[in-house]
Amino acid sequence: MNILSSDLLEIDHISLAYDTPKGVRDVVRDLTLSLPAGHIGCLLGESGCGKTTVLRAIAGFEPLRAGRILLDGTVISTPDMQVAPESRRVGMMFQDYALFPHLTVAQNVAFGLRKLDRAARARRVEEMLELVGLSHAAASYPHEISGGQQQRVALARALAPSPELLLLDEPFSNLDVDTRERLAFEVREILKATGHTAILVTHNQAEAFAIADRIGVMSKGRIAQWDTPYNLHHHPADAFVRDFIRSEALEEQREQVFARGR
Repeated sequence: MNILSSDLLEIDHISLAYDTPKGVRDVVRDLTLSLPAGHIGCLLGESGCGKTTVLRAIAGFEPLRAGRILLDGTVISTPDMQVAPESRRVGMMFQDYALFPHLTVAQNVAFGLRKLDRAARARRVEEMLELVGLSHAAASYPHEISGGQQQRVALARALAPSPELLLLDEPFSNLDVDTRERLAFEVREILKATGHTAILVTHNQAEAFAIADRIGVMSKGRIAQWDTPYNLHHHPADAFVRDFIRSEALEEQREQVFARGR
């Protein structure tokens, strides 16, 4: 079903829960957000707040108990209907990168392009490796490159099939602090250059402020505020958001973000 909308991603009052021996455990409750095409969103919160469950629901890995999810105006999930993950035009970049150790960098990027002929596949791989600055490493294996380079290979592989939406699950958590923040800015630049729409989950405020146009601060399966980084910092919706967001250690980086107009 197609519905006219200016947003690429719409999450409309969704709820998710798990059946346990002690009964139903609510994980996400009445969550709503929307993300325009070409924007980067972030779900930010502590472990157990439900952010990864929302990401998995968007990907098609978790069924809804209530609500619906729409992608480019098409309903892809309801409690009674679920489009298969492989039919959603959604790419996913996992926390551990999930690169194949026995394949070269180029072969990893080409993995999702098997429907293309050999020449088209080679052109797309070359284009993606140039985009992430790794043309020189095409013949290398994952263990021969750094963690930051592996992260860029995983990004190139996720972008190669041209998904409508890219999902990133704690994409920088395996990196040291300096590399993590630098790569967050780099990934933002790459996504903006290609015009991709993306949503990531993280518990790290520095990453969220570095990469996202819109951030949803989550607590106990709900979004306390879905807003720009600037508004979250200067106009928190309530005491929880204010106390969660404000930290002297992040002031310098936030000012860099705000200077970029976000």
